[in-house]
Amino acid sequence: MASSKPERPRLDTTTPNMGRVADYFLGGKDNFAADREAAEAAMAITPELPVLWREGRRFLGRAVRFLAQEAGIRQFVDVGCGLPTQGNVHEIAHAVAPEARVVYVDNDPMVVVHGQALLQDDRLTVVVEADLRDPGALLSHPGLTKMINTDEPVAILLFGVLQDIQDDSQVTQIIDHLRKAIPPGSYLAISHPVADLRPEATAKLAAFYQSEGAVSGPHRNGLRSKAEVERYFDGLDLVEPGVVYIPEWRPEGELAHRPDAIWVVGGIGRKE
Repeated sequence: MASSKPERPRLDTTTPNMGRVADYFLGGKDNFAADREAAEAAMAITPELPVLWREGRRFLGRAVRFLAQEAGIRQFVDVGCGLPTQGNVHEIAHAVAPEARVVYVDNDPMVVVHGQALLQDDRLTVVVEADLRDPGALLSHPGLTKMINTDEPVAILLFGVLQDIQDDSQVTQIIDHLRKAIPPGSYLAISHPVADLRPEATAKLAAFYQSEGAVSGPHRNGLRSKAEVERYFDGLDLVEPGVVYIPEWRPEGELAHRPDAIWVVGGIGRKE
């Protein structure tokens, strides 16, 4: 992995940003005209995008409840957290374990400043600016180490963030670094859109993201496959039911959508 640090992003309201586009998909108000235009253009290619994001939030809720309630995790690091929305990690975790500590991580200054303002009175939750592409610096960030005891089990959450890193080898290096850094008893949770169910549409969507004036940030030529995402859990014990399309991961009640209509997979692995 390159030793040079990623360039610190600057707030730019004229160029679409994935976190703000996602906020628009979720019905939020923390977005700008450029973000809304990009979101509408993306939905012209894949109209189900808002549904995918809402299902992603439901998966996050079930995953965090499992980690806090069944796995007994009391430390969470949510990487690529995006703009604050209802049903955030700290709200879900604190409903189960009020003493749980949560660190939100994002490389978007707007996200960080907004989150810090909202959580300034919360002693158990913090927002820090760091970049997943430099996991060593991320895990050693003073704001994180002040909140997280790295000798105790922790849950690292990578929900809807890995697809924004184009280089497959870089993603593998990031996952390897995180897996080696966390202590035994820790968990790694991932959600990731995949190309298996709608290869043509997702290829067009990836091409749109790469086009001039579209969402900023590195994007791969097409989405990864479910099999590629499954390999990110190598060396970990997969929690049942494994890596599945997210509506099928420990559903609560009847499924709101057909699993094959939601082309996002998710899973949780435990380090022994």
